[in-house]
Amino acid sequence: MLQISAIRENPEKIIQGLQKKHFANAENIIKQLLEIDIQRRQAQKEQDDTLAEANRLSKQIGILMKEGKREEAEQIKIQAKNLADEAKKLVEKASELENKLYELLVTIPNVPSEQVPEGKTAEQNVVVYQHGEIPTLPENALPHWELIVKHNIIDFELGNKVTGAGFPFYKGKGAKLQRALINFFLDEAEKAGYYEVQPPILVNKDSGFGTGQLPDKDGQMYFINADELYLIPTAEVPITNIYRDMILEIKDLPIKNVGYTPCFRREAGSWGADVRGLNRLHQFDKVEIVQIQHPEKSYQALEEMRLYVQGLLEKLELPYRVLKLCGGDMSFTSALTYDMEVYSAAQKKWLEVSSVSNFESYQANRLKLRFRDENKKTQLLHTLNGSALALPRIVAAMLENNQTLQGIRIPKVLHTYTGFEMID
Repeated sequence: MLQISAIRENPEKIIQGLQKKHFANAENIIKQLLEIDIQRRQAQKEQDDTLAEANRLSKQIGILMKEGKREEAEQIKIQAKNLADEAKKLVEKASELENKLYELLVTIPNVPSEQVPEGKTAEQNVVVYQHGEIPTLPENALPHWELIVKHNIIDFELGNKVTGAGFPFYKGKGAKLQRALINFFLDEAEKAGYYEVQPPILVNKDSGFGTGQLPDKDGQMYFINADELYLIPTAEVPITNIYRDMILEIKDLPIKNVGYTPCFRREAGSWGADVRGLNRLHQFDKVEIVQIQHPEKSYQALEEMRLYVQGLLEKLELPYRVLKLCGGDMSFTSALTYDMEVYSAAQKKWLEVSSVSNFESYQANRLKLRFRDENKKTQLLHTLNGSALALPRIVAAMLENNQTLQGIRIPKVLHTYTGFEMID
């Protein structure tokens, strides 16, 4: 959530940033927000002035009573009561305006960093780096949704029977490959200084709001009505919310956490080439890295996280590219996002496997996550997270790119985790 003080100090900059994100009616909404803020502050001033005058009269009443001027004191008591009644109305007015301001603030997305390129759609994202050779496959190469049937490692029909579309079963070497990738990603994160946590996969409304999924993505999350809990779309939500309502010390920074969870997303499609097989699922596995950073160091941390994810892709021997997302393709909460895409040789297309984002103070303001600076004053922290990595499209690209006449070759770095070198 944006800070009203920042909007008040530089509304034009905020409007320009929101327009870069293609946020509808940015200028009108900011104007409306500032008008409510003026009314709120005026009501607060009137309330403070009224209470101050009521307090002054109360002291005067005491003095008059001591002096035996009871009749005069009674007259002032009436004035004081009228002021108290007026102050009560002003409290209600200020509270109503505060709620109105808050309800509008939570609908406004984060302002993008100045580094974010202009653009409205994914086609306008900027490729900033590309690594690896695009593999050349034989003419009879199969897409992963046919390879998994041929090798009997993932079963979509069984998942559809038991649950529904987008909930596959992983079997035999397919299940072992999943486990191998999860353990590999967790081990690599630990080597990079991340502290592992295993969070719940259900969160409450406050947690969903804290990281910005609510109310923006309410319709895309699975909701358990009886308990008013949400299935997580990513481990970012429970891990970042560990630090909700906390004031940290500088010596505690940076905080680096990693966690594995299944993830659940209702918006996944169920037909078409773009969503076929593992390309898009309702349930999938992901290892997430999260950082809580000093504001002056968050962009350095973002670059380090990006390079870390690139290192994982290189160890998995996958050709990949890095995109800097344009304003129109960014998430509601992000200030700057890099997407990592791997090349799927059989599908002849790039598949997104990771997003690494800096949210600056946007999530921290919602979370009330602060730190004490050298002067013992509290400031908002910056939060960052990234997929390191999401499994489905990694598996899809690995299966397709590594298919041979003998079977599917497993990247060397995973051999000790899988216990096998080929899926045959």
